[in-house]
Amino acid sequence: MDLTVDPIALTAALVDVPSVSGDEEKLADAVEAGLRAHPHLEVRRDGQAVLARTTLGRSSRVLLAGHLDTVPIADNLPSRRDGDLLYGCGTSDMKAGDAVFLHLAATLTEPRHDLTLVFYDCEEVEAVRNGLGRIERNHRDWLEADLAILGEPTDGEVEAGCQGTLRVEVRTSGTRAHSARSWLGDNAIHHAGEILRRLEDYAPRRVDIDGCEYREGLQAVKVQGGVAGNVVPDECVVTVNFRFAPDRSTEQAERHVREVLAGFDVTLTDLSAGALPGLSQPAAQEFLRATGTTARAKYGWTDVSRFAALGIPALNYGPGNPNLAHTRDEHVDTTVITRCTQVLTAFLA
Repeated sequence: MDLTVDPIALTAALVDVPSVSGDEEKLADAVEAGLRAHPHLEVRRDGQAVLARTTLGRSSRVLLAGHLDTVPIADNLPSRRDGDLLYGCGTSDMKAGDAVFLHLAATLTEPRHDLTLVFYDCEEVEAVRNGLGRIERNHRDWLEADLAILGEPTDGEVEAGCQGTLRVEVRTSGTRAHSARSWLGDNAIHHAGEILRRLEDYAPRRVDIDGCEYREGLQAVKVQGGVAGNVVPDECVVTVNFRFAPDRSTEQAERHVREVLAGFDVTLTDLSAGALPGLSQPAAQEFLRATGTTARAKYGWTDVSRFAALGIPALNYGPGNPNLAHTRDEHVDTTVITRCTQVLTAFLA
């Protein structure tokens, strides 16, 4: 894989190598080979993740990170071009960002900051499999940086920090009975009505942090219950997702959800911290000046949270529209690929 070609062509080449989560080996092999062709880079492989860095003795280091995996293919491979739009699985999330970073790794042989590149696996699945977490455990020193830029799709804008996310299962119980003699039973699904009423009446916060407005949300995302068409159910489970602003800790977020759902059986099933914007850090300010934009809040959880937990300022910046991620019609505007490449080149070169 020639990493020096135009990043648009490189995006198409990356997209045309399928890499659904857990099956990234072929793409990781190609990325590793492409990086090893450039002697100014030190390259390391960890499972299906590939790392590279310069060691020029610069006074600062910038880390560029992107995941190689995609969600399952939805009849949207191979890639195809229609004018300025490039279609295909992973074009937006986030092989266009990977292509920009790989091109910079190959072509910036004398950057003014030392560079670290991290291309990792299994971002689109459960957090325990996330390759960036494995790299943190195995190669912590490779994550040291003054600024981390995650190439998640932001449509060429800077999105700062990220929301935290929490999921709980809320259970109600009752007594099973034949529906023809329903007075002998106690319907657990009916008891879930109070849960849904509380969620319907919930007033989410809007929080301004460093000029970025984060909007919270507490939503029922799944309801499970019922035994058969003629049975009064004795159990119902409502799955609730809380997307919280990064000024809440994970402990505060869990406590808040338990307060809202007080009186019910609540089981925590998933919890990831958010990330504060970190825009007051000099490296983040320098990058904002280079983009000529103002930052906006990131709606959703991204791996900037991992860098923030390590005390490293981290931003989301990449081509691709986040609203197109994971869709059958996923595509990226190639003009934004070019613009992001130009901005990052000016910042790093």
